[in-house]
This record gives sequence, C-alpha cells and structure tokens, in this order.
Amino acid sequence: MLTQSELHEFETKLLARKAKIEANLNKTSTELDDIRELELNDEADYASISTDTAIDNAILEQQRQELAEIELALDKIKRGVYGTCEMCEEPIGKARLEVKNFARYCITCREVVEKNRLKG
Repeated sequence: MLTQSELHEFETKLLARKAKIEANLNKTSTELDDIRELELNDEADYASISTDTAIDNAILEQQRQELAEIELALDKIKRGVYGTCEMCEEPIGKARLEVKNFARYCITCREVVEKNRLKG
C-alpha cells in the first residue's frame, strides 16, 4: 500500500506530465494549422508535408491516449484506488508505478491484457 507521501509524489508527477503533454498538443496543433495554410510549390513539398503530418498525427494520437490514462490515474488518486490492479485488485508494485505512473495493471495482469489485445 502506498503512503500519503508516495501518493502525493505520484500525483505531482502525473500533473507535471499532463501539463507537458497538453502544452505539446497545443503546440503541435498550432503547427499543423500553420502547415495547412502554406502554399505548397510542388509535389515534393506536398509529399514531404504529408509524411510529416501523418507522423505528427500518430504522435498526437499516442499523446492523447497517454493523457486519458493520466486523467484516469488522477481520478483514481481522488477516489483512493490508485495503485490497485484493475483486474486482480492486488496492489501494483511501487517499482512499476515509478516506471509507468499511470499503470492500470500489475505485471502479471498486464501480460494477460497484452496477449488478449494481440489475439483480438
């Protein structure tokens, strides 16, 4: 079980990561809007911009997903269930939470979830 001090530490880390992602999403969104307003001179410009935009969109989607996971973890802290595996309801190890602050599953259950995701 995590102490109040540890919970506060994880909450601080989650809030800092959330702020960083939100700033990055806003910046990237503005850059994409700027790109859309550019007058492209030739097909090579267009191809280059299209590839960059596709990569940016993939990164944005990954960051949106991480932001949703962070929001969920912050909500769990408020409800007093942070650090508990969603599958087996056992405590998630502190070492795992240090690596992935928004972990939803213990190591054992994460492996089960990943295998099922690959099959599905």
